[in-house]
Amino acid sequence: MHTSKTLPDITKTQQVAESLPLRWVGMEAIAVPITFDLDHGNQQTMAAKADVYVSLDDLTAKGIHMSRLHALLNELAAQSCNKDTLDLLLEKMVTSQAGISQNAKINLAFDLLLPKPSLLSHESGFQTYRVEIKGQRIKSEYDYSLKITVPYSSTCPCSAALSRQLLADAIDTEFPTANIDKQALLSWAQSTSVATPHSQRSYAYLTLSLGNHQWPALPSLIFQIEEAIGTPVQTMVKRADEQEFARLNAEHLMFCEDAARKLKAMLEQSTWVLDYRFKVKHQESLHAHNAVVIDQKHASTTGL
Repeated sequence: MHTSKTLPDITKTQQVAESLPLRWVGMEAIAVPITFDLDHGNQQTMAAKADVYVSLDDLTAKGIHMSRLHALLNELAAQSCNKDTLDLLLEKMVTSQAGISQNAKINLAFDLLLPKPSLLSHESGFQTYRVEIKGQRIKSEYDYSLKITVPYSSTCPCSAALSRQLLADAIDTEFPTANIDKQALLSWAQSTSVATPHSQRSYAYLTLSLGNHQWPALPSLIFQIEEAIGTPVQTMVKRADEQEFARLNAEHLMFCEDAARKLKAMLEQSTWVLDYRFKVKHQESLHAHNAVVIDQKHASTTGL
């Protein structure tokens, strides 16, 4: 005859060795699909890694109920991910622990895949952006932050000035007379490379503290950052796009300090950002090292 058995639960039956609370207990790097509402009513489902934690405040409890947190994370996979759904998830994480926890925290990390049109040729491609969303519920108060990585191109103003000087010297040598034949100059310019300024792929790493504010649509925020800097990296290009990209880089010559000030001006005007930290990194093609700026809104904020 088959009889049902009650499975042992040592979290309830084993005595706690030390009666001390623990700030965060949970699981890290749980694979979960999450869906975001993007611009214009579009949705995107992507693979994410989630960290989930609750506080262990009951001094008599040996451990938390981890499987209940995993089950709640699975519920998130079946709906759109936004501040409202994360608020509810954090609340359920606390209540799922049956009174032994007061606080909850979640971290979501994923690559957001966005379509990106070419500059002139009407082609398009796709680009990924690394995004991390961190949220916590501390004594019924919610607090969120966003981490975003945005690549861009930067051309050194000093190198550009030195290249222009070499070009001017070459023109002076090639055309020593006071009067220059325009067609001869054009033909020479199209067939001669004297010097090129050095450029590099660069990155902006931003951490934005939002408090309990709603965060903006992620694609709009990313494109706002790219527009502020002025030289976003491209995906699918043809020659006309590559030429336009070169023109944009010449129009937006920048040291890392210039890029940082552009970002800072944008962030200072963003009323929904309570605090920020950012780092811009220019991966130098001239040097074997990188040029970097780190800045933050409030002096008390920890560094990147």
